[in-house]
Amino acid sequence: MSDTLRRGWTTGACATAATRAAYQALLTGGFPDPVSITLPRGERPSFALACEMVNRDSAMAGVIKDAGDDPDVTHGALVMATVSRGEPGTGVRFRAGPGVGTVTRAGLPLAVGEPAINPVPRALMQATIADLAGHYGDAGDITIEIAVEDGERLALQTWNPRLGILGGLSILGTTGIVVPFSCSAWIHSIHRGIDVARANGIEHVAGCTGPTSEAAVRARLGLSDLALIDMGDFAGGMLKYLRRHPVPRLTIGGGFAKLAKLARGSLDLHSGRSQVDLDWLADQLRAAGGDDGPARGAHTALGILTIAATQAVPLADEIARQARDAAQAVLDGAPVVVDVLVFDRQGALIGQSDA
Repeated sequence: MSDTLRRGWTTGACATAATRAAYQALLTGGFPDPVSITLPRGERPSFALACEMVNRDSAMAGVIKDAGDDPDVTHGALVMATVSRGEPGTGVRFRAGPGVGTVTRAGLPLAVGEPAINPVPRALMQATIADLAGHYGDAGDITIEIAVEDGERLALQTWNPRLGILGGLSILGTTGIVVPFSCSAWIHSIHRGIDVARANGIEHVAGCTGPTSEAAVRARLGLSDLALIDMGDFAGGMLKYLRRHPVPRLTIGGGFAKLAKLARGSLDLHSGRSQVDLDWLADQLRAAGGDDGPARGAHTALGILTIAATQAVPLADEIARQARDAAQAVLDGAPVVVDVLVFDRQGALIGQSDA
């Protein structure tokens, strides 16, 4: 899909472009527009400025984020950098402006109290400051304040509040490029959620496929927000990370159809990237002691589940057990005890495995 859709730029790339334009204006009095930056893989994109301001001690420039064809919550957001003189010998320092969050919990790649500007964007901004400082003969002792217009509201649509990033968005990006529908940001958030849980001593986490199963797991197990991992369709992304960064206990919660995919071995549960194997599901009904004949004509997983219920066959329990086994296979001996809970669309428990 990404080969036919337009790529975009991360908030980190936009912040770097705004920083470069603002620093050059502070040094020369004039803004480069468009302004070009170098990304980690050598690409040289150019960005038009949306706003600019300069005085004797500071300069500000802003760039509108273009996420391409990706459904990014920050698409169209105004990312602004204000560059001001720092004390001699202090180098480059970062501040969170309005709409950029602050780290309040351990486990992220930034210390508590730091602005939520991730390491790669920081490195990009430091490199562009060093480049211009060398070119113009400046010491490069600079404070960079990054702000995002309406960022505090936008952040409520992200994982930031759950991760303990308060007050706004994170400035993100490892390559500077947004690949449409690559889902890298979601998987990155899963990893950070696990990191935060581990750093805060959480020993039992739950990965859920959606809000209904998450609410049901929360009510059933009494887990805190820190323990809830918004797995979505990315079972593989969660399990592979837990294999390297284990938590003692994992509960997987979800609907019957998605967990039937996991039981069959699919690690991406999205309907566009994996399908329920209905013949296999009918085989499981027969193996569990049911009559698979009626199930052979079913068109959906729910249809087969309904047939199993009329036969009093606990098919959802069997799927939960096989999904647990599939998860444990991915964990490959990591010290994680797994159990699986299957819920219906109303959040009622219909199947479960042993741990």
